[in-house]
Amino acid sequence: GRNVNGQIAYITALDPAFPLWITHNHKFREDDGLYTEIIHTNAGLLGYIGTLGHVDFYPNGGINMPGCDTQECDHERSFHYLAESLISGGFTGRRCATYAGAMSNNCILWGTLNMGGLVPKIGSSGIYRMETNASPPFSRG
Repeated sequence: GRNVNGQIAYITALDPAFPLWITHNHKFREDDGLYTEIIHTNAGLLGYIGTLGHVDFYPNGGINMPGCDTQECDHERSFHYLAESLISGGFTGRRCATYAGAMSNNCILWGTLNMGGLVPKIGSSGIYRMETNASPPFSRG
């Protein structure tokens, strides 16, 4: 968004890179778009651990994706989830107070939001977690 004239309406960042980017001036930022959504699938290893968008989703706590046995598989799972969400309408996430809560499945706040899909959720914010299946269809609802 910061590199174009105007602001992009909807950006989904797929497990944004962690190594060498934690303090980088050009890492992904919430204000890169009117609505920015992050799907964290290898948080703290290949993917960025902290929150970066208006909405940050941590499927399965953001690490150790069901059906994966490598970090690379975890990291790549984000684009599988997004692709499925474009057809299915999304994965329902439960709201969490912090990313640490999302990672440890300690999500006690009211509220749900769909991860992915075609429609930007402008005005939404927060941290969300959901469980996924080990193979397609990945969404449990």
